[in-house]
Amino acid sequence: MKFKSILLGMALAVALTACKPKDADIEKEIITKISSMPDVGVSVKDGVATISGICKDEALRQNAENTVKGVKGVKSVINNCVIPVQEPVATPIEINPDTALNTSINEVVKSYKGVNASVKDGVVTLTGEIKRNQLGSLIKSVQELKPKKVENKLTIK
Repeated sequence: MKFKSILLGMALAVALTACKPKDADIEKEIITKISSMPDVGVSVKDGVATISGICKDEALRQNAENTVKGVKGVKSVINNCVIPVQEPVATPIEINPDTALNTSINEVVKSYKGVNASVKDGVVTLTGEIKRNQLGSLIKSVQELKPKKVENKLTIK
């Protein structure tokens, strides 16, 4: 009776071990499921799946992990997917052409007595006399017209 119990226990242990999915089979199933994720790969060892590669964003990274977790035989998941850092694109500075800029500058300057302005190659040169309390608003108004540069040669009264 004792011998039969031992033999039965060994047969049960072998049967359980044989039913367990092999790492290669698990890996093959995962690769099939993540085939729509081009830069993502996986390897499996002892039921632990390691995901590697490049994911365009966190949502794709999480989706890959959830997909792998859902495969039978996966005990745990190590997600080593990298999300590339995206550099912000600088918006180009808009510079008004001289003719449009000259017209706009003359409109601004005519409300300041004693102030003259000239435009050459996008650079505005302010000359003449101005009161100290008017200088800030004049410079601000000129800057809003987006010249390349403002040269202030004004004399403050």
